[in-house]
Amino acid sequence: MSDTSPPANVPISSSLWLLGGSMLLLQTIAGLCYPVAKYGLEMIDPFTFAFYRFVLSSVVLLSITRLIRRDPPIERKDWRKIALLGLLIIPFNQTLFLVGQSLTGAGHGAFLFATTPVWIFILALIHLKEKATWRRVVGIVTATAGVGVIMFSGAIDFGTEYLAGDIIILISVVAWAYYTVLGKKLVEKYGAIRITAYSLAIGSTVYLPFGLIFAVQYDYSQATLAAWGSVAYMAIGLSVVVYVLWYWFLKQFDASRIAVYHNMQPVIASAGAYFFLGEPLTTVFVIGGLAVLAGVIITEA
Repeated sequence: MSDTSPPANVPISSSLWLLGGSMLLLQTIAGLCYPVAKYGLEMIDPFTFAFYRFVLSSVVLLSITRLIRRDPPIERKDWRKIALLGLLIIPFNQTLFLVGQSLTGAGHGAFLFATTPVWIFILALIHLKEKATWRRVVGIVTATAGVGVIMFSGAIDFGTEYLAGDIIILISVVAWAYYTVLGKKLVEKYGAIRITAYSLAIGSTVYLPFGLIFAVQYDYSQATLAAWGSVAYMAIGLSVVVYVLWYWFLKQFDASRIAVYHNMQPVIASAGAYFFLGEPLTTVFVIGGLAVLAGVIITEA
């Protein structure tokens, strides 16, 4: 088994249906993680939740790496970069996401993550020296305004604890954008599976001593089997399937081309939150969400 892939920049004529269908599946799995995580976090504190999620996903991913061809060997200088990815994806992205998600609505997290293409563009502008166009500037302004509407509606309609959760999740979004941009060259060099596995393993190692404190103190009688199922979904569905596929697509296509598919997540997450958690869809929230979607679509046009 090998972690090989076709050359980057596959022509649109031969890749559109593959990309669209595969990314739809990927974003469906990712979009449903918001209501799924929200459900589990009602019974399991975010730090204990993260502890078991990271342990399970790291074990699975490292086991998979033993089955693939591991060449070329990773250079010493690149291990530092992989370690940075590990810090971005575990402590700053996923741990903050779980903390923030426990303080806000499932739909809020999804809409905030829909600004990912905007942040990727900004970071690519800084690190890759890409040129800014008027469309992308307008998109950034529009999406940022939408985020402000969502956060404001959270504070007014649901209480200040929702505003805190929104801010924490927004920080995790920026960390994910950094993880995407800074990981592209490493993925092109070593493959999606190895970089995902090693970065998650390093990040999890940093987190585990902290998470273990909460895991030992947690009252396990509070959690149902379904709550532990949400942990498994986040570990296997998101950390393994989605993360590996995301980096694999990043190896094949330009970051800006695949980033726009994040726009699917709010629709999927809000539908899941409405049907499974009974979360309402207020007019202000919908307006803010539409502004976010409009902004990221303009940015990627």
